[in-house]
Amino acid sequence: MTVEFRLPDLGEGLTEAEIVQWLVAPGDTVALNQTLAEVETAKAIVELPSPYDGVVTALHADAGETVAVGAALIAFDVEGQDGGPASDAEETASAAAAAPGDTPAAQANLVGYGAAPAGGSRPARRARRTAAAAASAVDTAVLEAAPHDALPTGPVETVPGERPRSTPPVRAHAKRLGVDLVLVAAEVGDRPITRADVDAYAERVAPVGTPVRPPESASAPTERETRIPIRGVRKHTAEAMVSSAFTAPHVTCFHTVDVTATMELIATLKADRALAGHRIGPLAVVAKAVCLALARTPGLNARWDDESGHIVQHHFVDLGIAAATDRGLIVPNIRDAERLSLVGLADALSALTETARSGRTSPAELAGGTFSITNIGVFGIDAGTPILPPGQSGILAVGAVRPQPWVHRGELAVRQVMTLSLSFDHRVVDGAEGARFLKDVADVLEEPGRAMLMA
Repeated sequence: MTVEFRLPDLGEGLTEAEIVQWLVAPGDTVALNQTLAEVETAKAIVELPSPYDGVVTALHADAGETVAVGAALIAFDVEGQDGGPASDAEETASAAAAAPGDTPAAQANLVGYGAAPAGGSRPARRARRTAAAAASAVDTAVLEAAPHDALPTGPVETVPGERPRSTPPVRAHAKRLGVDLVLVAAEVGDRPITRADVDAYAERVAPVGTPVRPPESASAPTERETRIPIRGVRKHTAEAMVSSAFTAPHVTCFHTVDVTATMELIATLKADRALAGHRIGPLAVVAKAVCLALARTPGLNARWDDESGHIVQHHFVDLGIAAATDRGLIVPNIRDAERLSLVGLADALSALTETARSGRTSPAELAGGTFSITNIGVFGIDAGTPILPPGQSGILAVGAVRPQPWVHRGELAVRQVMTLSLSFDHRVVDGAEGARFLKDVADVLEEPGRAMLMA
């Protein structure tokens, strides 16, 4: 029989994913848990394993296409079942979503995909609202550009927060004509939008042959500009940073530190054969100093919970490390960092960086985080005003280590100097507490032996 695999909920509230590449093709025989495709969410690239043993009969999306969670992704011919191929999409959807006792014998309940629903052949739909409410969510610039009769006046229902129902060719056709499918969906109601619907809308709201708005190409650069689609990590980061900047009152303070003793310690550790294979650098020492300082200033390891009216202080440190990748900025976390030794932190940083650069960071590794570090020093930058990751009260920017003239023990000398930049949420952290935290971190970097007094 023919069964369909729908894009699963990949966690963290993600509603869609882009197909990076297919690793199978129609006609291929696949085994249970064999990787079918790589998909890119707003947070990471994820491999999708097969939930069936069988033969691939169809791919419902092309590489580069964005697919909504719950949409049909791939179809299989699963052997060992009575009856022929399903006659329509409803039957295949029912087979894919059947109760565990009714699933094909080859199907497995994949970890992270959730249990199969106990009944019903269609996935549950979210609550509906009227066209008036839907119209209010449409970009006002689109409404102003379209005639006032572009939206119907009757009580047409639409599903909030979902992409209008249509096929990839129809979406591509609408994009070429410059037609907003949200406006078309308000007219056609709760059924898939067809090519004819798009054409009819375009002809009614604009002269024949003229698009509703000039079509824009995201991939074809002109002589004077290049257009880059805003999606994936870049889109998620932009939304998170805007939300943080306009929600938490940011304060940034700076402290320039003589880290000569730290650099000498690092040189000694690198020369130790017992530590060969462990990449212990300045960032690892900073991470250890941060964990020690957070134990003394718990307000920096907390979050503001507006819904409950509480400041939530964490008794663990999930240390976020900002990483610049080809896909954009991500902040994976080192779980329970306060429990790790200096060597353990160095190893965790190396593994985290390697995973991030390869694009294999999982959504779970990006979730949460209680305090973050961003190493701007690797770019030769001394200081900055980092923006807080959402849900965190502090982030520390680590500047470049530079030889500079410095007064040391009453005499002018050339010392290794670094600037620390701490941004914090002033709702949670007072200025004095932020200053104490920054001073604690600086004390460890100036004289690593002081860590013995803070443990």
